[in-house]
Amino acid sequence: MIKLEHVSKSYSAGVPALNDISLHIEEGEFVFVVGNSGSGKSTLIKLLLKELEPTSGMITINGRNLNGIRRKQIPRYRRNVGVVFQDFRLLKDRNVYENVAFAQRVIGVGPRKIRSSVPMMLSMVGLAAKYKSYPKQLSGGEQQRVAIARALINQPKILLADEPTGNLDGHNAWEIMKLLEEINQRGTTVVVVTHNMDIVKAMKKRVITVKKGIIVSDDKLGEQ
Repeated sequence: MIKLEHVSKSYSAGVPALNDISLHIEEGEFVFVVGNSGSGKSTLIKLLLKELEPTSGMITINGRNLNGIRRKQIPRYRRNVGVVFQDFRLLKDRNVYENVAFAQRVIGVGPRKIRSSVPMMLSMVGLAAKYKSYPKQLSGGEQQRVAIARALINQPKILLADEPTGNLDGHNAWEIMKLLEEINQRGTTVVVVTHNMDIVKAMKKRVITVKKGIIVSDDKLGEQ
């Protein structure tokens, strides 16, 4: 599903953000990636999204070598990889329904399909009654649910969540993590980058720890 083989990424300063990383995540897994700021976690997410190119090594997603994807093919590749960010990144001038529908419009999904799929997805994330609300009218937890609905609307095989609870209080953080677990149980591979070790320890999933660009531990049982 996700395979990195001896992947390194260096920026102009010369110090590698990731240094000879090898990693294999199976289809249907739920994996936490943890580490201090500057450890290389965000670089890893950007490589998986094809926002960055590795300096060396090979990345394979769903059996496809990312090194061989041309620039014009990247949007199509990203349809199979949903992503959720700490800062939600919602369109402030559009309501909940339109924020989720936008992800389908940009890939040419027809109006009839959108009218059926968007309410279904909003219902799944518990926001069916808020479809007319705008982001500023929602709590942080609700905004993150909209972001998750948008990330999932095109039925990606993989969901990447980059600090999805970073801007949320404890209650909403747990609600979002329970939602991600439900999504995983429906068959989506979920990779969560987080600083929240309380959540990591409680959920008992596989935990990959990155330090200074190197994987220092890979706890496949999620036992702390």
